[in-house]
Amino acid sequence: MPSHQNVETFAAVDPAYLSSQKSAAASTSEPNRNHKYDPKKPHITETPLTRRNWYKHVNWLNVVFIIGIPITGLIAAIYTPLRLPTAIFAVLTTSPPASASQQATIGYGHTPPTRPPWWARDHRAHHRYTDTDKDPYSVRKGLLYSHLGWMVMKQNPKRIGRTDISDLNDDKVVQWQHKNYIKVVVFMGLIFPMLVAGLLWGDWVGGIVYAGILRIFFVQQATFCVNSLAHWLGDQPFDDRNSPRDHVITALVTLGEGYHNFHHEFPSDYRNAIEWHQYDPTKWSIWVWKQMGLAYDLKQFRSNEIEKGRVQQQQKKLDQKRAKLDWGVPLDSLPVMEWDDYVDQAKNGRGLVAVAGVVHDVTDFIADHPGGKAMIKSGLGKDATAMFNGGVYNHSNAAHNLLSTMRVGVIRGGMEVEIWKRARDEGKDAVYVKDGNGTRVVRAGDQVTKVHDPPASAGAA
Repeated sequence: MPSHQNVETFAAVDPAYLSSQKSAAASTSEPNRNHKYDPKKPHITETPLTRRNWYKHVNWLNVVFIIGIPITGLIAAIYTPLRLPTAIFAVLTTSPPASASQQATIGYGHTPPTRPPWWARDHRAHHRYTDTDKDPYSVRKGLLYSHLGWMVMKQNPKRIGRTDISDLNDDKVVQWQHKNYIKVVVFMGLIFPMLVAGLLWGDWVGGIVYAGILRIFFVQQATFCVNSLAHWLGDQPFDDRNSPRDHVITALVTLGEGYHNFHHEFPSDYRNAIEWHQYDPTKWSIWVWKQMGLAYDLKQFRSNEIEKGRVQQQQKKLDQKRAKLDWGVPLDSLPVMEWDDYVDQAKNGRGLVAVAGVVHDVTDFIADHPGGKAMIKSGLGKDATAMFNGGVYNHSNAAHNLLSTMRVGVIRGGMEVEIWKRARDEGKDAVYVKDGNGTRVVRAGDQVTKVHDPPASAGAA
């Protein structure tokens, strides 16, 4: 549709406005860029992994956080009794593994072993470039890679899709957390639970092992399942062009993030699950915090657009299922038969019956006809339109569907042609509905052999 504006007079965007805006790309002083990163120097990922340099490909800091400390905690748990107050405290302080769109509300920094802006940058890139080479944890690279590999192996920053995190760079709270990340993680993740358990009920070691190390390990693995399991297991009720899926098991494992197909389709929505019966403690937590004044401006996608997406996906699945079924040879692909030729073939032993101008070969069905052989034989070589549509028996929808699979030709000037002519004369458009594959949609009662108030059939018994 042509624009109402004169393109020679008006620019799409004022150049002066663009020049006044900050670049979406991070500068070398901004926290989402490693100060030691040199874009001109070849990255380690650009060199083959060998026995001599394999250790250079490993992100050892993340290995310590993700693997080393949890193993230490598991070994310590063998020798440390779990006390009930410590177990309750660990459960109560376990926060849901929120996505990047929710983490600013929940406090995302303490869970993943990476700094807040970096985690948000990767998550936004994941949404923008899902399942592509620019996706930092694409499940196309393997389930284990999307779960853990992308964290323990170094990634080339130049290969990660570009995203804008200028809002986080301008957030003073996020920047403070970024600069003090290691201190915050060590204190809040390990020292604080040890102090609480030790000072209140004397369980110093249990506090750091169960409420600290193992609690963090559980939340980390749940978070990683959002990148792996949620892209591998379940259904896709809103869109199946990419890998995100919905499944109740993933929801239980990830504390609500299992309805990931919805999250990817409507990423600005603070919810993952939209049905009342779906498990989503992250959504419930955010909603409660809003009531307490701790959260605000919660985003929800318009329900009309959500339902449109759901219906479109259902229609797509229906089209895919319809395409696998036998609907008979399309009418425009059938050979045209003269009436006399049709009658002659029927007299010479071929089981042909004409209904609505379409010739069907019912030879193999005569013995199985529920109304008996005599009834179906009485219509051979004749115009059985009226007989099939109530003259003898008003056949069921299933009968019309079955008959469509027996088409072998159309009568020149037959009933189907006459129906088209009648529609034209009455000013009606005889336009067929087609599915996403371009195939005609045949609904119940819409078969070409289903004729309401058919004219009397010549020679019908």
